[in-house]
Amino acid sequence: MRLLVVGGTYFLGKAFMELCDNGENEVILLNRGNRTLSLKYTDKIKHIQMERHDPEQLQKLGELLKEAPVDAVVDFCAYEAGDIRSIMEILPKGTKQYLFISTCDVYRRGSGEGLDEKAKLEERSFLGQEGAYICGKVALEKELPECSARYGIAYTVLRPTIIYGPDNYAPREGIYFHWITKAGQILYPENAGGTFQMVYVRDVAKYIFACLCREECYGQAYNICGDGVLDYKSFTDCLEKACSQRIERVSVTVEDVLERGIPLPFPLTRAESEYYLGEKSKALGVGFTPLEDGLKETFLWFCERMVTGV
Repeated sequence: MRLLVVGGTYFLGKAFMELCDNGENEVILLNRGNRTLSLKYTDKIKHIQMERHDPEQLQKLGELLKEAPVDAVVDFCAYEAGDIRSIMEILPKGTKQYLFISTCDVYRRGSGEGLDEKAKLEERSFLGQEGAYICGKVALEKELPECSARYGIAYTVLRPTIIYGPDNYAPREGIYFHWITKAGQILYPENAGGTFQMVYVRDVAKYIFACLCREECYGQAYNICGDGVLDYKSFTDCLEKACSQRIERVSVTVEDVLERGIPLPFPLTRAESEYYLGEKSKALGVGFTPLEDGLKETFLWFCERMVTGV
């Protein structure tokens, strides 16, 4: 395949690029130049440093693509309305697919039901950075099929749940790794009733790869949920096995956490928890890494990074 990858140098994008780096695929990789990748088949990767919101740079990209069209686009960093349209309108005829990385957070909250790909999207606005993120992704989910119809390019949407793994920039499992390596203990909300679903970053990358230029995926959305539903107890039990050491659980209450503003990364109450259904994605034939194995790989990466400082 010949691909255009937008924002493929960090976390999920990096994991995807590692799959592409097999000598069989050609990639035009766009990013702002803040990070570089160590790749094996560098002759297959054309790295372009650009800002996706710069009209002049987009025009130059469009001219390049006319000379060397791509089969598909994978967009990791579309966050606000117009981000997809600005890329899709410069794509030449012959581009088969636009694959957009969205999130399960786009679904309307508080239904109390399992949410599959047909569930309603969130229409309300929420405050803060998280609210702006959800609002932007919902707007793009509406923009994508409109642009697809206008420009004649098929689309696919992937909606992961909570992604974890090496290079994670979000303060999730890394919080626990810091506590464990520094003190051998973690804060444990003993009366938390929240539940959540996690998926390994390299598994999400495999699902993206499995959807590329695959006609049955055109016009489809997929929840990528991982295996099983977790709570703080099952997550902590798995974390202890993954780190191969006993972890002291310093008990706190949900009330303590909220009052002290402790930044625990997962839902604390049932009311703020959602359950996502991932049956549809099983047809893609990818599967999931067991949480213990994924956390173990991530913890080893974290420890190595602490030693090397890289």
